[in-house]
Amino acid sequence: MSASGFPALPGEALARALRRWGLDLQRGVPLARFTTARIGGPADGLVIVEEVEALADVVRAAWADGLPVTVLGGGSNVLIADRGVRGLVVLNRTRPLRFEADGRVWAASGVLLPTLARLCAERGWGGLEWAIGVPGTVGGAVVGNAGAHGGDIAGCLEAVTLLLPEGEVATWPADRLALGYRTSRLKTWPTTPRPVVLAASFLLRPADPERLWERMAAFSAYRRRTQPGGSSLGSMFRNPPGYHAGRLIEAAGLKGLRRGGIVVSALHANFFINEGNGTAAEVRALMAEVQRRVFERFGVLLEPEIELIGEWEDEAEDPGGCPVRGEIGGARGEPPLGPVGDPGAG
Repeated sequence: MSASGFPALPGEALARALRRWGLDLQRGVPLARFTTARIGGPADGLVIVEEVEALADVVRAAWADGLPVTVLGGGSNVLIADRGVRGLVVLNRTRPLRFEADGRVWAASGVLLPTLARLCAERGWGGLEWAIGVPGTVGGAVVGNAGAHGGDIAGCLEAVTLLLPEGEVATWPADRLALGYRTSRLKTWPTTPRPVVLAASFLLRPADPERLWERMAAFSAYRRRTQPGGSSLGSMFRNPPGYHAGRLIEAAGLKGLRRGGIVVSALHANFFINEGNGTAAEVRALMAEVQRRVFERFGVLLEPEIELIGEWEDEAEDPGGCPVRGEIGGARGEPPLGPVGDPGAG
């Protein structure tokens, strides 16, 4: 038994799987460089996987050994604790793609969304052009039903191949995933471990490649105008029904609000920027302050869009960093209407 209370790395099953695929287990690797926010403490163990079958085999073996497993894709929309992640972190670098003649596209879960969008456009298949500027991988996009510019994964996903907690590989139709606004049955899975996305298939429509490229160029230009560069997690909060999170934060006067090395973007208030030395604790503190002040001003509770991963100092608190429960005193104005920045990003 390790100091963390979990079985020592690697267990017998995981060791066999690593040997089978010729994979190396790295210990104590800082995870910050694998995230878009450049934040994250060390992993007890890290394995980089490039084949779908290896991904399933390694995760299944770690589960058999009683190890917690975290699968990390593009590293966007996740906040990794400063203390790091216990158990095994699997860096998903699976990249296979298969195009079929009828508009069906099969993609491994580690395929980058912008890459998928470009390759589909080249072949004259439309439906994923909204993803050209969306960071992350197919797997994470399915779990969170990623979207932008009026499109989302639910609009073109046909089926998903999963590694289920029992160790079985199964293919589910998209309608079994309960895809909703930035959520799915996979994201809200009530027990651990939750299923791991291995691959997804999409059903796209024929379209003029030149027109698709024009649309993607326009989307990319719009995102450059309305969203900040630099290190960020992406959209911090889900859009509340009828509103846009960025608009609410801006109207509350919170652009430029800072906690340590983390600041609310002056360009789009639903983005928090790591100016180079920010920590996960500072992100959580800034999230809580923004939630509190928006709630006091407008009576609207912002819910995190990002997912918190790892070992936190205050495990008893809500892992979403949300301090607001029930009524909070203070004068409230009418929430502003209308989008600010990319409507797909809050």
